[in-house]
Amino acid sequence: MAVKKTFRLTKDGIAELEKELSGLIAERSVIADNIRTAREFGDLSENSEYQSARATQERNESRIAEIEHILQNVEVIQAPRGKAKVQLGSKVTLKGENGKAKEFQIVGTVEADPLNGKISDESPIGRALLGKLEKESVDIETPNEKQTYTIVSIA
Repeated sequence: MAVKKTFRLTKDGIAELEKELSGLIAERSVIADNIRTAREFGDLSENSEYQSARATQERNESRIAEIEHILQNVEVIQAPRGKAKVQLGSKVTLKGENGKAKEFQIVGTVEADPLNGKISDESPIGRALLGKLEKESVDIETPNEKQTYTIVSIA
């Protein structure tokens, strides 16, 4: 029997996926109209507009199925109970040896968005931070560098 995979998301992450899902579902009628219009151009085997519209439909339906699967198997990341140590859902402020501060939120892999400060609990940074305490220093090794940071705050 297959093991059921659960996807850990914050409430904000779930809301973002639900918003994306409703947008994709709304897009279905537009895609269907594009396919209908492209069909009118004649021979389907040589009709690039039709092929393109069908490919768009396949991508859309695939993403809808993916999001529905995630939402059916979601585990909500609860706000951390204490601020004592870094855990899933924590917002962590780090200060590097150079004095620059960085802020991250530890989230599940589906919700990870490093450019916006949301890092996966399975990433090198996320793994290094989990379980650490405020004022503790942590060595973070990424493919580009290895640096030591001090945890300034955990929220």
